[in-house]
Amino acid sequence: MTINTIKQWISLEQEPPLSEVEALRILDHGSIDDKEVQALLYVTLAYYRIKRHPEKDKIADQFMDEARIMEPQHRLVRELDESVRMMRAYTILKDTPFEQWVLHETDHTSAKAKKVHAIYKEAEWIAEQWDEELATKTLVDAANSRLKLYQEVYEHLGELKDILTEAIDSIEHRRIHVPVKEVNMKIRKLTDYQDELYKRLPDILTKNRAEDPLASFQQMIGLRDVKSYINRYYHFLKYQQQRKSYGFSMVDDPGLHMIITGNPGTGKTTIARLLANIYYDLGILDTRDVVEVNRSHLVGSYVGQSEENTMNYVKQASGGVLFIDEAYSLKREGQTGNDYGQAVIDTLVSAMTSKEYGGTFALILAGYPEEMRQFLWSNPGLRSRFPEQNHIQLPDYQMNELLQIAEYAAIENDFFFTEAALKELETLIDKERVDDSFGNARTVRNLVLKIIFHKGAVENWGEKQHWLEHMRIDEKDMNVDESASEEERSPLEQLHSLIGLQHVKQEVRKLSSFVQAQQKRKESGYPVVPIQLHSVFSGNPGTGKTTVADIYAKILKECGLLKRGHVVVASRSDLVAGYIGQTAIKTKKKIREALGGVLFIDEAYALNGGSHDQFGKEAIETIVDEMTKHNENLVVILAGYDKEMSQLIDSNPGLSSRFKKYLKFPDYSEDELLEMTIFQTEQYEYRLEEEAKGYLIDKFHEHKIRGNGRFINNLINEAIQYQALRLIKGDTEEFSTLTKEDTLLAWQSVRGEN
Repeated sequence: MTINTIKQWISLEQEPPLSEVEALRILDHGSIDDKEVQALLYVTLAYYRIKRHPEKDKIADQFMDEARIMEPQHRLVRELDESVRMMRAYTILKDTPFEQWVLHETDHTSAKAKKVHAIYKEAEWIAEQWDEELATKTLVDAANSRLKLYQEVYEHLGELKDILTEAIDSIEHRRIHVPVKEVNMKIRKLTDYQDELYKRLPDILTKNRAEDPLASFQQMIGLRDVKSYINRYYHFLKYQQQRKSYGFSMVDDPGLHMIITGNPGTGKTTIARLLANIYYDLGILDTRDVVEVNRSHLVGSYVGQSEENTMNYVKQASGGVLFIDEAYSLKREGQTGNDYGQAVIDTLVSAMTSKEYGGTFALILAGYPEEMRQFLWSNPGLRSRFPEQNHIQLPDYQMNELLQIAEYAAIENDFFFTEAALKELETLIDKERVDDSFGNARTVRNLVLKIIFHKGAVENWGEKQHWLEHMRIDEKDMNVDESASEEERSPLEQLHSLIGLQHVKQEVRKLSSFVQAQQKRKESGYPVVPIQLHSVFSGNPGTGKTTVADIYAKILKECGLLKRGHVVVASRSDLVAGYIGQTAIKTKKKIREALGGVLFIDEAYALNGGSHDQFGKEAIETIVDEMTKHNENLVVILAGYDKEMSQLIDSNPGLSSRFKKYLKFPDYSEDELLEMTIFQTEQYEYRLEEEAKGYLIDKFHEHKIRGNGRFINNLINEAIQYQALRLIKGDTEEFSTLTKEDTLLAWQSVRGEN
């Protein structure tokens, strides 16, 4: 859309051809020389602000002032300016208690005199609020009925004041003459003018979208299929109401009760309120009120309390809508006799069908799609009250829709994103879109508010010279992630600092280089080789598998392949449940925690319990399915002993086809063990005597160390404790030295040789 398109805008009854954000961005660029275009851009901004704030708005006035300076005679400039002033005039008349102005012939003279003075004072104040310049302006355009009416009201106020002035003069000179009939006619005429002013105002000042719930719903971003369904549902209900008025009835009426499913932030509560408005507008329900509750409101702590709570809310919702969010929480798996959620469900079913409450309220249940499906299938009595056509599933928002929501949230708070900032925002939103817990519109709005907070927290008001600078959000304002420390070493530096593991380091560096190269090829439009990220880490305990997994996750995040880069450590007990059917749910829950990062399954071979281990088999199959489903949004690392890990991978074709990367973690050599010992002592600002070092290297040569790094950690902790015993006995005042005696006693303790 070209800038000159705005010149085609000729009436306030039309929407401007540019959005508010587009107008702001064009002005922000500051490259417009055409005064007419500049003026129309300011009128566009004023138009949208007035639409949001029909009452007096300081910034809208500023925009109109700018437009008048540039093009005072432009039709749209004059039309909006006059409309705003007329709206203020209408508001003044609307808020005036004309019924108290009426005079009566039967009133006592003193009462008439008092009322005449009061009416004059009020009329004078109203006349002062009229813009005299506009009220006395010569009418160039005879067809300008809006301005003509504005001036006519001003003249009428003047005539009323003249009549009242004469009456006051007669009272003061005791020639009391109050033309009651004439004054009352003038007052009645003012109420007529009030209505006429309203009719002449453009829609942007008078149209109340809340009056039409369907029109309001159509303004929402996205939800195309849902909008289509709601529109058809509305017309079905209207059709049914018309049929009932003729005496027809429908035995299989689908009713008003609804199931609304969708992930967080998709608009479930908004749809519930919309339905309440529709039911009310069609006369089906007595009120548009929505009573919103969840499990904590309904479920009691003793027998009978849940039923009582539920009926209290049913009574409260009578005539309107009862909305239960996360309704599936009423039925918890494996609930004990002390969980009274089922009592709530039974009470709701009873209320929906009872003679007293059936048909007096609409019940709307909402929640996540999968959880709601399982909940309904476990409650046949409840499910039967919600026919298939009364199920609404709200989709997740697409990225372009989320960006629209973000721009709307910003402009609502008088901010706008530059195009560069909007691209950066897209990256930030994408990082949040990791799993089903993504809050859609809610998360995006919170992100926008976080950016605004960051801008306000670092902004220096005194340095800003133009109003646009207080609205603009640019790239520098988008750096809201303060979690990363500038002093923190890069993941590759952390990998390099590890002791030993030369082959592992080489493999991780090679993979990192491969990932970065493929990312660059993708950006340049070249074909990309599939990246195999799932890995098997095999080796004895304490060889650094968990540590390397953590660094591996950070590297993949740095490369842009993982959005979170965190590590979730799990074992068989975190994945396998005690009975059939629950293992898959438990495993999926753990995988959901790991989305956007790495799921590290330690001692993974424990899942391979042989042909009789159905639970372990179910966990493996679930892992394989979820790896396919989530693709690059999840990296799985299986860890354990070398031989056992080979047997695990061979036990399932799905595992063998998905795990192509094998990293073997060797035991540490004697020199590496000593280096590790020295490193850990220095971490706590201790040092090993040379004799202690010699003693330890001899021991490392003599014995095979089981536990590797874990053994060293235990050894140092024991040595420090034995040193503390010597300090307490007063044998030394050297707080930082670990002697041969300390290490000898520690060795014997850890090895169990005492």
